[in-house]
Amino acid sequence: MTTHSNAITRRQFNSLLGLSAAGLACAPLASAAEKTLKLRYIVGSSMYGYTKLAEILPEVRKTGATAIDIWPKRHGDQREQLDKLGEEKFVELLKQNDVTLGCITQYPLGPFGLQDEMRLAARLGCPTMVTGGSGPKDLKGSELKAAVGAFVEKMKPHLAVAEETGVTIAIENHANNLIDSPDSLKWLIELRPSKHLAVALAPYHLPQDEKLLADLIRTLGNGIAMFYAWEHGMGCMTKLPKEQELMQMPGRGPLDFAPLMAALKSINYQGWTEIFMHPVPRGIPILETTTEVTAEINRARDYLAKLL
Repeated sequence: MTTHSNAITRRQFNSLLGLSAAGLACAPLASAAEKTLKLRYIVGSSMYGYTKLAEILPEVRKTGATAIDIWPKRHGDQREQLDKLGEEKFVELLKQNDVTLGCITQYPLGPFGLQDEMRLAARLGCPTMVTGGSGPKDLKGSELKAAVGAFVEKMKPHLAVAEETGVTIAIENHANNLIDSPDSLKWLIELRPSKHLAVALAPYHLPQDEKLLADLIRTLGNGIAMFYAWEHGMGCMTKLPKEQELMQMPGRGPLDFAPLMAALKSINYQGWTEIFMHPVPRGIPILETTTEVTAEINRARDYLAKLL
């Protein structure tokens, strides 16, 4: 009968000691790498259509968000509601609901019409403004780079006001725009003269290719100020059955957000995340009741949380 000894040699003992020390040395690095990214959620007011701010603001915290992004007509009318309420009453409403104004979306004013709006944003403690680009469309290669450079040059006086007010102007890659392709976004960040010019990244308007989108996130890095958790699904331009329209929402359409979340984690993303879609027609809530809209935002947030 064979007997097994529990004794170990000095060499084995020293080797085990070395491995333990190496394991302890690596432990902080491992835990840092495993640290979960905490997304900074913001609620787009247009998700609730033309609903009153007094009804939307109590919903913001229920969605895990701390801030609201107010939209003007035709997608929402909360920016116009702000004017009717006046700044003082608007700020009081925000305080009552423990919500901040995180963004004003302003496509109607365009990138060269935001100076007064940025001063309003500064008074309201709002750090972000989203709009579209401006310039020729359908360019590629050196022509695209030159056009993005010209756009950036024209933005300089507006960026001076952005720096003065502490506002970041985030340009969305909207369809049929100078800034609508991965290359245009890369040039925008490469050529920007100030960190107050950034990107509002909308996967909806880009090829629904997870690797391309994840690589783009890593390339743009801290140049992203707003990330729309928004996929193309079956589109938002024609009236569809509600189940098909909702396929723009994360976890409902075919786009796998896992590589996108991994990319955001890899850059330690600190910008806003807005769970988003457009209803048809514009200006209506994405679902019939305020409670249902909030529940749908939370369903999408649960899907993203599981990926992180």
